[in-house]
Amino acid sequence: MTTDAPRWLTDAEQRTWQAYRRMQLLLGAQVSRDLARDSGLSDADYDVLSHLSMTEERGCRVSDLAARMLWSRSRLSHHLTRMQQRGLIVRKGSASDARCAEITLTDEGLRTLEAAAPLHVESVRRHFIDLLTPEQHAAFAEIGEVVVRHLSDGAEPRPPKKRAADQ
Repeated sequence: MTTDAPRWLTDAEQRTWQAYRRMQLLLGAQVSRDLARDSGLSDADYDVLSHLSMTEERGCRVSDLAARMLWSRSRLSHHLTRMQQRGLIVRKGSASDARCAEITLTDEGLRTLEAAAPLHVESVRRHFIDLLTPEQHAAFAEIGEVVVRHLSDGAEPRPPKKRAADQ
């Protein structure tokens, strides 16, 4: 039985990996702290509210949201119970499938999101977006899309190619 030798990271690759890891941890923690301080919402709260606000009828199936958030339905269900107790969402059985539950953003949930969003966006800008050049934005987005496509087996939609007239 033969085994291939590990493909150790080069110095440049190690620098890339470590920079990503540190950035991801520090940026995520800072933006989460700002969100909690500014609005009292967790990252998960904000993700649920923003996702629901972008759907028709301000709602979706719990299973669809769990897949989007990469959470188990059980974990999401517990979180949704807490959000429902706070009046941010309502949960009901699906009219089309008795095995499914649907969640809908309440008016209070929408007001909460609308109050939180400007402060959240400012935090994202201050700690990430405004630090980068347009070229760095393009490179970062492309890198992220490549990795997401790889990890999701191509399930993520590719952005449309720009036509010459659009450039």
